Amino acid sequence: MIDTHCHIDFEDYDSDRTDVIKRAKEKLDAVIDSGTSLEGNQTVLNLSKENKGFIYPTFGFHPVTSQECTNEELHEAQKHLIDNINDIVAIGEVGMDFFYVKDKSLRARQKEIFTSFIEIANDYKVPLLMHVRDCEKKALNIINEYEDLPYVVFHCFSGSLKTAKRIMEHDNYYMSFSTMLCYSQRHQELIKDIKLDHVLTETDSPYLAMTKEERNEPANVIKACEKIAEIKEMDLNTVDEITTNNAKRVFNI
Repeated sequence: MIDTHCHIDFEDYDSDRTDVIKRAKEKLDAVIDSGTSLEGNQTVLNLSKENKGFIYPTFGFHPVTSQECTNEELHEAQKHLIDNINDIVAIGEVGMDFFYVKDKSLRARQKEIFTSFIEIANDYKVPLLMHVRDCEKKALNIINEYEDLPYVVFHCFSGSLKTAKRIMEHDNYYMSFSTMLCYSQRHQELIKDIKLDHVLTETDSPYLAMTKEERNEPANVIKACEKIAEIKEMDLNTVDEITTNNAKRVFNI
């Protein structure tokens, strides 16, 4: 079992990160730690080197916090990414967020930054890990213009079934479902009609815990797998095997 998207580099884990990683190692095969900023990307890389063969890094630039960055800051983050391209398993999380951002000019800036990262992923043939909340269809239309993206992941997918069906037309496109499955009826309905061949599992830790008071952690990804098995009336081991193999394929681990 693999948590394909978490943030154990965040300060939320500063007091007990070692214990969190230990619990994850007891239950999981691997963890993908997704960077969201220049500084965060370096921290993710350091964590992966300290936990070689278990924590795998991706370098990203979160759309909500990066939309107001300067071109100099963007170029610095992208240079750092390219300099470490052989040490990461994907580019992300990058993308657009139309849930939090309503301003048209800021949305345009998000798209501009997102496109620049897509071009890097396409040029270097590296998987793309996307945060595209409330704009899944737009993101799909954008990435369909590129021919050399080996794999694309819709992190924490919340789009429509119609968009999901379009995503499933591509053998190398995947949708990741989080621990939100345990309490979100919308996601529970959505997963019913999505083939497991296109599904990854994640926690998005420290977010998306069972309650707002709790802090999520990678070991909880088993709860998402259990919910998928329950909804699809499948054996948990089968769900685990399929989604784990999907993750190993996408991230080449």
